[in-house]
Amino acid sequence: MSSNITAILSPPPAPRSTLETRPTDASTAPATVATPFPPDHACSLWRSRVGSALRTALALTMIGVATVYGPATLRSYVMFPAFSYVVAMLIVGEATLGDSLHGTASAFYGTLLGVLPAMLALLLLPAQGFSIAGTTLTVSLSAFVVALPESTSLITKRIALGQIVIIYVTTFGHNAHSGHSKAILHLAQVAASTALGVVASVIALLFPYPRLASCEISKKSKLYREMVTVRLSLLVNAFFVDNKACTVSLISQVRCLTSASTKVLQNINLKQAALKWERPPLSFSSTPPVEPSERLQEIETPLKGMEMAISSVTAVHFSDHQFKRDMISLRNLINLRLIQDCYMDPCEIVDKTTFPPLPTLPHDPKDLPSFFFLFCMFLLHNRSLAPLFVEAGQESKIMPTTDQTENSCKEEPGTKRIKIPWYTSLRRERLVVALKCSLSLGLAVLFGLVYSKENGFWSGLTVAITMTPWREATFRLANVRAQGTAIGSVYGVLGALISQNLMELRFLVLLPWITFASFLQRSRMYGPAGGIAAMFSALVILGRRNYGSPTAFAIARLTETFIGFSCSAFVELLLQPVRASTLAREQLSQSLKMLNECVESLVPCIGSMAPKEKEKKLRVKVTALMKYVQEAEAEPNFWFLPFPFACYKKICASMTKMVDLLHFLAKSTVLLTEYSHGLADVCDDIPDSIVGEHLVHLKKLICSSAKCFAEVLQVKSIARLEKEWKRKHIPDVETGKVEGPYVDGVMGADGEDCQKVIASFLQQANELMDRLDMSIDESLKNQLVLCLATVGFCMEGLMKETRELEMQILEIVQRENPGAHINLYAICCKVKEMST
Repeated sequence: MSSNITAILSPPPAPRSTLETRPTDASTAPATVATPFPPDHACSLWRSRVGSALRTALALTMIGVATVYGPATLRSYVMFPAFSYVVAMLIVGEATLGDSLHGTASAFYGTLLGVLPAMLALLLLPAQGFSIAGTTLTVSLSAFVVALPESTSLITKRIALGQIVIIYVTTFGHNAHSGHSKAILHLAQVAASTALGVVASVIALLFPYPRLASCEISKKSKLYREMVTVRLSLLVNAFFVDNKACTVSLISQVRCLTSASTKVLQNINLKQAALKWERPPLSFSSTPPVEPSERLQEIETPLKGMEMAISSVTAVHFSDHQFKRDMISLRNLINLRLIQDCYMDPCEIVDKTTFPPLPTLPHDPKDLPSFFFLFCMFLLHNRSLAPLFVEAGQESKIMPTTDQTENSCKEEPGTKRIKIPWYTSLRRERLVVALKCSLSLGLAVLFGLVYSKENGFWSGLTVAITMTPWREATFRLANVRAQGTAIGSVYGVLGALISQNLMELRFLVLLPWITFASFLQRSRMYGPAGGIAAMFSALVILGRRNYGSPTAFAIARLTETFIGFSCSAFVELLLQPVRASTLAREQLSQSLKMLNECVESLVPCIGSMAPKEKEKKLRVKVTALMKYVQEAEAEPNFWFLPFPFACYKKICASMTKMVDLLHFLAKSTVLLTEYSHGLADVCDDIPDSIVGEHLVHLKKLICSSAKCFAEVLQVKSIARLEKEWKRKHIPDVETGKVEGPYVDGVMGADGEDCQKVIASFLQQANELMDRLDMSIDESLKNQLVLCLATVGFCMEGLMKETRELEMQILEIVQRENPGAHINLYAICCKVKEMST
């Protein structure tokens, strides 16, 4: 079989042993497990990063050699080698051939946006040239026009803005052009400097062979599948091991692998954008091809569920040795199938295995995690029969079971596609982004020229090449960019001790620094912003000559860079003064409202595709919440209260888990709907008779809590609310006798309602299975047991995570009001009373 998988359950563990095909008893698994990472993972990661660093160094070295030793004609046109370095760094890095082609097209379009409008302005330039005010105004207006369109790529905008700064600021420095020919020559020099950076980037990415995105995705996919096989083996081992310490160790290894697998998937997602530039623009199929990340996500989701189940298992009650051997055999077959997927089409893979027989549906909720683990393994085993959700507009074999489902799911609110007029696309957000870019660049050019007319364009260039249309962690990025600029400038000054007549030695000194800075880009401390700043700062000192004293230039550029960062931060605070902590709180409130809608969509649309769209929206909301939480963590407190990062981190974890639970809950109801079609003569509709009744109760419990939490988070001041409420003096609320779902808590202090719902569901589900015991075959019985147990597990998990949300939100509000007694449900009730 395959030689790429580490055999986890077969002692002694070998570095690269073959995948077992014979059944192995999990109870004999060793207590110490081999390293969870495939042996080639570290080497592959190292080779990838070193390769990217060397390609970057090659591109930058070619620019340096061309501008120093190139023909006189070339050097007469490439008058701005620093901008050539900027263009190369924007394109190279982790780029593939598709990325370089995209970067080339973006650079060409950016040149059109930057050079062509400037041609008219320079031809109309007055004899005395632009003043500082005129230069600032021209740069600001040009930047606004470039930044306003939403469809323009980020590389295009940065290149166009950089060209605008160079064109107008250097024009100011040389006063006026004597004639149109010099104006056109100046623009040609800017365009030639841009072209040199593009050409060097493309050549570097072609040498010694093209780095294709398709090949990178194929390698990463194989690496991911190897990780999946090891994760699956670890999870199955942890499922059957009785030793608690060994189980904890196995779970820890699984989590390490999960983190690495997530990074591999993110890398694949980034590379997918370059595929469209490498594929021919011919399509003979009416349906778009399935992206690799989507196929791999079908594997990742069940594995997350298995990890979730293992973390919840208290004791495994599958003591039958034959069942263990069947599960180990099934695990081996799944692993073999994952490896075969790398080398053949799924339709060519023949799999005649069946799921091993299961015991009866549990009566104790503590046994539900074990059955949920088997359900996720069942999804892995049958993933070629999925996806269970089909896209809208395609034919589906899963139909709603009742007229009510059809009517309620036929038109979801907000799902109709409305044709929006073109002028409405100029939303306030786009205007704010364009205005932010315009003001930042204008102020940077203004104060940069005031400080130094000779080096004034560095402040504007700093803003131009770091401009982003989205919100950023302003202070953190300014900090790492300043640090990167400082250490790069120091290295450049030290390297400048070598004479300018020995540029060969200077380039040799630059090579290790470029490699080091490339690794800095992937570090948590500096990131891409700090790494690029460190690389560029050394390049502009050691990669050029005839610019004066290196020490004086380094000091002047540090000052200009500080001016640029200060202008960006000032404009960011001026136009978007809301702190990240406030945005995180608002995003949490929106996520809770979306959670409410997602849970509400489950009940009328049992077994349908409608909840899938809500789930996607909720996942997007939670992802945005994580982004704001990370930004708020790095935000300085100043005179504000410290951001409760620990609470928000737990909230994000709970919300992410709830999204996954809703996914599995919807998927299990879809399967139950499909199975119920063949059982119409034996029993009533399963989703409506059993699942629907308890989902209604689940909806009542979770939705009321989510609404309550969202209302509380929107309260600006609890003390002001109390004063206004006391002024109105509503006696019923004061005595705690107000009717409504928020007064005494929804779930009960110890989760009694949750336990009652799960116990009632398991009782009715077991009664159903008793009636069907003699009427269905073993395979269908297993599937019904797994689906029903999954519904119970997901319902219990959702209610547990809702209680966790309540605890964390209560702590957040309590920190803001340390001297008050906080009751979330009472606060929500008062808010409702005050609004009526």
